[in-house]
Amino acid sequence: MKKILNLIYVPLLVLGLSGCEDFLTVQSPDQSNSGNYWTTQEAALSGLSAAYSQLYNGGGWRFHEYGYTLEPFREDMISMGPGASGYGYMTSIFNFTYNASSSLPAYLWNYNYWGLSYSNQVIDKVGAMDPAVFEQGMQERIIAEARFMRGYYHMKLLLNWEKIVVREKYITSEADIDKALSPRDYAWDFIVKDFKYAASKLPMTRGTSDKGRATSAAANAYLGYALLTRSYEETARKDEFLTAAAEALKPENFVGYSLVPMNQWLGMFNGTNENSSESIFEIQFSPVTSGNAYYKHQMHYWVASEELGGWEGILPSDGLVKEFKKEGKVSTLGGYDSRMYSTLWFKDDYFNGNPENVWGWNYDEWFKTDKPVFRKFIPTAVSGMEADETAMNIMLMRYANVMLMRAEVLNEQNHPELAKPIINELRARANMPGMKGSSQAEVRAQIEHERIVEFALENYRFYDLRRWGKVKSALEAVGRTGFDPSRHNFLFTPQGEIDSNGQIKK
Repeated sequence: MKKILNLIYVPLLVLGLSGCEDFLTVQSPDQSNSGNYWTTQEAALSGLSAAYSQLYNGGGWRFHEYGYTLEPFREDMISMGPGASGYGYMTSIFNFTYNASSSLPAYLWNYNYWGLSYSNQVIDKVGAMDPAVFEQGMQERIIAEARFMRGYYHMKLLLNWEKIVVREKYITSEADIDKALSPRDYAWDFIVKDFKYAASKLPMTRGTSDKGRATSAAANAYLGYALLTRSYEETARKDEFLTAAAEALKPENFVGYSLVPMNQWLGMFNGTNENSSESIFEIQFSPVTSGNAYYKHQMHYWVASEELGGWEGILPSDGLVKEFKKEGKVSTLGGYDSRMYSTLWFKDDYFNGNPENVWGWNYDEWFKTDKPVFRKFIPTAVSGMEADETAMNIMLMRYANVMLMRAEVLNEQNHPELAKPIINELRARANMPGMKGSSQAEVRAQIEHERIVEFALENYRFYDLRRWGKVKSALEAVGRTGFDPSRHNFLFTPQGEIDSNGQIKK
């Protein structure tokens, strides 16, 4: 039988969508009795759970290896730590020596295709259900959520591969499996269409019982991101895409979202301020393990330094530290940008008791040299490192990103005067003075700086650099010379897909 590993609908115990932990025992519905399963609203919601489940990349160690190796190791603000340096499949990403047979890109490909396959299943099955079994508007809403997830998974693929197989429908026969790689503009059109549909049908915000579920705000945020990215790729249509991005990212589409105060900023990344007013799309992890559910990860070990009891798989680069420090101690509090203190632990009076320290001890007691390490994704106390796994949520999209994308769109539309106040609002949150300069070039440079210091370790930087055509120069600036844009701007189509899909040519 033809190999179809990339399209198998693996039976999963999947995360449910209301009551947060109540749904952790729900099973994937696509079993031998599939024809009898899709008869109730509860069944439709559990089917939707399967679409969300692939955000977890399998959970546990898989989550950080597949997501927090493959993406950050290709950028300049991250260094590979000793916890990763002994593993060839990780070092190949950092050194750009991977190929079509490399395992990490293949896993990313698989998880995203499984996710969009589950999404297509919901769109197909729920669309055919009797409307009478649903609460008013719920059938349409579930389909809209599935289309958001389908757009999201397709976009993750298209950000990493130059061409992908667009899967428009749920596969029910072997004849539908083989399919050629789609033209890039066709893939973008498909993604945009799904996000637009979801934005038109979903509520703008969610209540406590629906934490983590997609909203029209999430759909508009990713729609704006897709269109902004596309405006750089298809320069002949740049104005068209910028105009559409501005429409998606306008403030009216994000009513109810706002920046959290700086003293709550770190909480978005250490479990103390989850699903905040700034959160637009956030992966919901849970310590619950009933029914063999597994929605925990090991990011705290992956990120924490050896001194703090972690594996030290990932470290800030010298470039990131320099970027944080380049304006000097000009904040209204008398120090560096407040985001630096919430992103990193580093040698400074601030962490030697004036006013903070590191888990109850001064920085100099933990670290004998000047060694900046990440503070993001680290527990708030040393006791947090005692658990093998953590259930702290992971942010995927927040309102600060919407603001900076909006500023970038306005600036590229030759309106730096409209972009500057947005930038300054983010800087004020970080206790920083307003930016200097007002030209388009100066605002463009400031946007890059703000995206670096705001989103360190949030996996946007590589895509930012590629959008701006700056990956090679940025990597060379931190001493990494292995990047060849013609080979490494995008990942290679996995060999497993080439071997199993008769419509893809080598």
